[in-house]
Amino acid sequence: MTPPLSRRLTRLVLYLLLVLMAVFYLLPVYVLLVTGLKSFAEVDLQKMWALPTGIYFDNFIAAYEKLAPNLWNSLRMVVPAALISSVVGSVNGYVFSKWKFRFSEIIFTLLLFGMFIPYQSILIPLVQFMEWVGLRGSISGLVMVHVIYGIAITTLIFRNYYAGVPTEVLEAGRIDGAGLFGLYRHIVFPLSIPAFVVVLIWQFTQAYNDFLFAVVLTSNQTWPVTVALNNLAGSQIVQWNVQMAGALLAALPTLLVYILLGRFFLRGLMAGALKG
Repeated sequence: MTPPLSRRLTRLVLYLLLVLMAVFYLLPVYVLLVTGLKSFAEVDLQKMWALPTGIYFDNFIAAYEKLAPNLWNSLRMVVPAALISSVVGSVNGYVFSKWKFRFSEIIFTLLLFGMFIPYQSILIPLVQFMEWVGLRGSISGLVMVHVIYGIAITTLIFRNYYAGVPTEVLEAGRIDGAGLFGLYRHIVFPLSIPAFVVVLIWQFTQAYNDFLFAVVLTSNQTWPVTVALNNLAGSQIVQWNVQMAGALLAALPTLLVYILLGRFFLRGLMAGALKG
């Protein structure tokens, strides 16, 4: 049956709006790409939107040679940070949603306060603590910071997700002799894949894009790519074509994550990972 004309017109307008919004949000990527492919002589503010007269992959090669160690530093940092904070948040969310103990709601509320503490307000004590434990300037110290700062949001996401797991399923597991963490391992954890996808993508993006903690807590040898990209500009002359190529290379991991895993991210959201 053919849909009514009004419905088809509404759908057409909706698609046009979505296309326009997609084009608008992709404009910065277009500028990055065309500028990164231009020669230094072509880089001009008046010709920012113009296509390059030739393709210069040397810009990407030069940017990669400068940023390659820092890209590796970022991956060494974000992968364990995302995995550890996701696992800790999963266990916390399970405990707070299915194990009601005294003051559990108060503890959970206090834990969520960590989401609203500005990074800038704790920089001085954070730096002093990192120096005291000997982790300032290391990748491990930055991993620990992102794990601790990510526990609040990961716990919230998993708690809301696990609230939708039927209690009868867990009671059946108790009858079979499973304990608290036996229930988590054999019943709750296998059901957590949608929530894990959401949390892993979220934590990966947050840790990878961080600049403030990275610039304060790392040294020249352990800079993540965000700090190295900021220092890619020269003090006298800025090679904007190389700078733009470097920015595109730095953004590539998170772009690939959303391109390849975006549909799983949406499925996780639709499955209730952020409901509650």
